[in-house]
Amino acid sequence: MDTAALADQLRQCVAQVRDPELGVPLGELNAVHAVRLRDGCVELYLELIPPVRWIAQQLEQACRLAIAELLPEAPVEIYVREREIPRGSTPPSLSEVKHMLAIASGKGGVGKSTVAANLAVALAQAGATVGLLDADIYGPSAPTLFGLQGMPLHARKDEHGRVIGIPHQRYGVRVASMGFVLQRDQAAILRGPLLAGYFMTLVEQVDWGQLDFLLFDLPPGTGDIHLTLAQKVPLTGVVLVTTPQELALADVRRSAAMFHRVNVAVLGIVENMSYFTCPRCGHREFPFGESGGERLAEELQTVLLGQLPLDPLLQRASDEGIPAVEHPAGAHMRALFAELARCVVREIRRHYARTAAPPPEIQL
Repeated sequence: MDTAALADQLRQCVAQVRDPELGVPLGELNAVHAVRLRDGCVELYLELIPPVRWIAQQLEQACRLAIAELLPEAPVEIYVREREIPRGSTPPSLSEVKHMLAIASGKGGVGKSTVAANLAVALAQAGATVGLLDADIYGPSAPTLFGLQGMPLHARKDEHGRVIGIPHQRYGVRVASMGFVLQRDQAAILRGPLLAGYFMTLVEQVDWGQLDFLLFDLPPGTGDIHLTLAQKVPLTGVVLVTTPQELALADVRRSAAMFHRVNVAVLGIVENMSYFTCPRCGHREFPFGESGGERLAEELQTVLLGQLPLDPLLQRASDEGIPAVEHPAGAHMRALFAELARCVVREIRRHYARTAAPPPEIQL
């Protein structure tokens, strides 16, 4: 068999390997960019829907097994690159940010900011570069959650004389918040366009640099900041945080409806304070009701990304300025948020697969 025919056979074998998260063969995804045979070595070039960090190793192993069916002794080199996903107009400050996620709730008091902070750190723990923009101008939480109270936002001037903020870095996450600008007990007395203007200052005049993920921790409700974000920033999607009781679910429904109207995809639901586990006997109670997030996910035709417990460690760690996933006693929270991060990334990839038409297949 000549080299070209063998390379084509190898290509067909690899094309049948399924993406473990999308459940679709690589051939249907136009992900097999090229197969080359060089000096007895098989070179496989893949172009995958991003982000690929969580599945690259698993997928490479599956491809090696497929190639071994034809050439069991041949060395294999696999080169993976992420497919570029088209997106709308982006502020220059965010030009190097790959995926932008809103974390919203519609209702206050459901633990959204705590979830956002720990999700950001969990993504960083997995090796991603992550930023968190605390968009709650009235009640910024990030300074407390990251132990950064009273620390001002440092700044520099760019070549045009504009002041550019430098985000704080803590637990592997770049953090910017209105709380770094205001005094600790100072209130932000703002409304309408002025409120949106302060928010966009955090977006456009902060040096975010290269990031895999930028999370926007949104304030409760469906107000000016939410609409400004949807209009000015090409969001990948929104993660909605709720508690199980109907009172919270009703507000999240309204939040989901707002994002739907501005064409922002709902990636899934996080049910916080889902249950309480007795530390003595292990009995599980559901103080705010059971399965509310699951029912809401079905209603909105999205997925339940995770159910997080009502855990005293979350409160204690937050007050100490340490995300629970970094707390010495937080091994169980690390596992929960690592799984949540994996599920969020999976839904990002599924969203891209649904909405981004793959480029033409290129034969080299």
